[in-house]
Amino acid sequence: MTLEKLVEQVAKHVAAQTDAIWQGDSKTGNKHARKYGAAIDQLLAHGDPGRNALLVLLKHERMDVRVMAAAHLLRYRTAEARAVLEEAAKGQGLVPFEASEALKRWDEGTWSLDPG
Repeated sequence: MTLEKLVEQVAKHVAAQTDAIWQGDSKTGNKHARKYGAAIDQLLAHGDPGRNALLVLLKHERMDVRVMAAAHLLRYRTAEARAVLEEAAKGQGLVPFEASEALKRWDEGTWSLDPG
């Protein structure tokens, strides 16, 4: 699968997971989490070209997609990823909470989504 297709899979399944969670369907949400997780793993396995491909999602229309991409890009593109997370964390709800947790883990030195 091309890097672009993997990025599309990440966006599609992050959005689908969030939608399933809002509908109270954790089983479907978990299915989508596994799928976007696998796509992110494949992107990161390509090294910097995979990370570069993921950068486009920092400007995605959906906050949940932006936050997931930013959380995985903190080590690689700290300033851009942190800006996305900080903006998202200003809100209320699940996605802002996820953004604030990613920042918290980064700041305390326990973040490990892409150890490099």
